[in-house]
Order: sequence, then structure tokens, then C-alpha cells
Amino acid sequence: MSDPSRQEAHGASIHLPHAPLPVYYRSGDTVAREAFLRDTFDSTAVDYDRLEKILGLGTGPGYRRQALLRAGLRPGMRVVDVGMGTGLVTKEIMKITGEPHRLVGVDPSPGMMEQARFDQPVDCRIGRAEAIPVESASADFLVMGYALRHIADFAAAAAEFRRVLKPGGRLLVLEITRPEGRMANLLLKAYMRGLVPAIARLVSRSPTTPMLWRYYWDTIEACAPPAQVLQTLRNAGLAGVERHVEVGIFSEYRAVGA
Repeated sequence: MSDPSRQEAHGASIHLPHAPLPVYYRSGDTVAREAFLRDTFDSTAVDYDRLEKILGLGTGPGYRRQALLRAGLRPGMRVVDVGMGTGLVTKEIMKITGEPHRLVGVDPSPGMMEQARFDQPVDCRIGRAEAIPVESASADFLVMGYALRHIADFAAAAAEFRRVLKPGGRLLVLEITRPEGRMANLLLKAYMRGLVPAIARLVSRSPTTPMLWRYYWDTIEACAPPAQVLQTLRNAGLAGVERHVEVGIFSEYRAVGA
């Protein structure tokens, strides 16, 4: 479904996607925040795919593939996967395109990328959304999956998306968003901040993994609202900015390179 907030008036761009969370790192300290995220993702990478499969009840691959198709991914496109992590979105890209030589994966966590397992070689590069290590106007399709809440400057990332995309190239930003209803929000919070960490304690190999899933919910709860995400993409000069929502929580932000 389309989001009516795309009709709102011009507004300010988002920089930090959510307020600092001092329970995890020193408030206002960007270096401490980035060190916390790098260490956390590196140390929990060994558990990430297994937990995602358990907690998503096996539905994750199908959803990611359909979201990519809805956003216009087709064979023949040059694709950049920002925040590729362990390659969960990357694998669905390759199922659609079948062309790993046209794909670049980017992530700031070496630990996460080391856990990525592909049937064919993929060009994986260390890098951040705010400084994507690819040439300007080189991508037909750029996707960032569930990383918006973890970057330091979303306005800078949006400007990079525009730089990297060819004119007419497609952008897809996948994110989990708080549900609008109070009861739905409470249920999701109980699941992600209560049940998920409890399951993680039972099945994870890294002692840090349960904390990661609590942090996930805290960033979802604190994240800037969808209208501001959309406005930031517009302010970066991207065209056709819109939001599609599945089951009330899975946001697909889409835009076109200009």
C-alpha cells in the first residue's frame, strides 16, 4: 500500500536516524557508537543467519525476493547491495539476476561479510553507506537492507545513493518500522525485546547475540518516522520517492535516480 506521508510538505533531512542510546554507548559520542556497532556485528555474525531463519519462520528469503521484484530488479542490472551483512539480500538478488559479476556488496563489518556464503564469487567491499566504494552513476539498482537504523548520517547516505545510481536507476531501502496501533506496537516490542533475546540465549554461540536483538528493538522504537525518511530521500534529489508497507511493519522505501 502507498504511504500518504509522501504528500507532505518540504522538511528537514535526517542525519542520525535515532536519538543516542546511552545504555549501549556514550551519548553523543559518534566514535563510541560506531565502535559499538562494529564490535557487536563482528562478534554476533556467527549466529546471525541461524537466528534470522528461526525468528522469521523461514519467510525471510521469500519476502526479500518479492520486495526486490516490486522495486524493479531485473536481470542485466548492475547492482550495489549496501549493508550486505551475511548476504541475505545478496542471495535473493542473485536468484533474480543470476549475474554475480554485476553485483557489488558493501558492509562496514568484516565479521559479517566473512559469514556470507555464496555459490559464485561476489565482489565484497568494506565500506559505509555514507561513502560507498563504487563509481558515480554506475548502478542500475541499489538496495540497503535493514541498515538505516545503524548508519551515522542518513542524509549523507541518501546523497551517496543518488551519486551511485544511474539516472533512472532504482533504489530500495528495506526497514522494520514501528506499527501504528498501540497494541500492535506492544506485541512487537514483547516479541523483539523479550522473546527474541530469550531464544537467542538458548541457541547462540556468541554471548553478545541476545543484546544485539534487544538493541534492534530499541533502534526500531527510537527511529525517525517514515515521513522523515521519505523527505530525506527527496532532499537528496532522488525522484519518485514512495513507501510500500507489508503487514504493517516492513517498510520498502523506493526512489529513482535523477
